[in-house]
Parts: sequence; structure tokens; C-alpha cells
Amino acid sequence: MRYLKLLVCSAVATIALFSATPSYAQAELRFGVWDNTNDPNNVMTYEAFEKGGSKLTVSNPSKPEAAWGYVTFFDGVFRPVSGQPGSETAVELINGSAKSIRILNKRNGVVYQVVINTLAEDNMTINNEYIRLDKDGKITGVTHVTYKKRK
Repeated sequence: MRYLKLLVCSAVATIALFSATPSYAQAELRFGVWDNTNDPNNVMTYEAFEKGGSKLTVSNPSKPEAAWGYVTFFDGVFRPVSGQPGSETAVELINGSAKSIRILNKRNGVVYQVVINTLAEDNMTINNEYIRLDKDGKITGVTHVTYKKRK
């Protein structure tokens, strides 16, 4: 009986291992151009970066020079944000899911915003919850933005 339980557990673990989405595929689900449903001057573009990474560029079609962005490997490591001096961003998967990521935005060494970015089941909608923090980490506000993927 013990042997049978061990065999079943091993089989389940093997299936889970081979059916899990590989880390490099986390970013691929978001690759493309995403339009803010409420603000046509807020466009996100996700593209491949090196092996397993992603590059995000946020642009304003009315002011192309105001674009900013960052790269990530979904490892929670803070990296510089281009176009925003003194800013860094770290991105990590939530519960290992390809559908939800946590984005920590830091300016001048202080985390001022956490974004929960959730990709809908149809892979055509991203819902962002923007959680603003004061210097002590207290929540000062929460807003929601929806992005639709361009076809």
C-alpha cells in the first residue's frame, strides 16, 4: 500500500513537472501591443528580451518622446527604468502563474507602487490594479486600468 501511494505521488509530480508552463513562456503570453481602454495616450508594448526575458515600453502616441520602459526576467530583481531617472522596477510571478505578475515600482530607493497585472483567460485583456504607497508602505490609493490587446 505504501509503495502504491509513493508511485501515485511520483506520477502526479511528474505530470505537474512536464505540464507546467516554462518560465520563458510567462512573458510570451503578453507579447504585443496593449491599449488602455480609457486613455488612448497610454499604450504598453511587451516584447522578447534575451533568453526568457521581457521588455516593456509604455508610450504616449501624442508624445513619443515621453516613452519609458524596463526589462525583466520575472525574478523579482530591481532593474533601472529607462526614461525615468532614479526609478527601478522588479517583476515576479504570483504563485508561479503565467497569468498574474506583481510589479514593484521604486523611485529614489523607495517602493511607491505595487501593480498586480492579471492576464485574462482569453489572453486578450490585462487588468492592472495600481496600489500606491507612502514612504512608510501604507496604502494611499488603489486604481484599476484595463488594457486590450491589439489584433
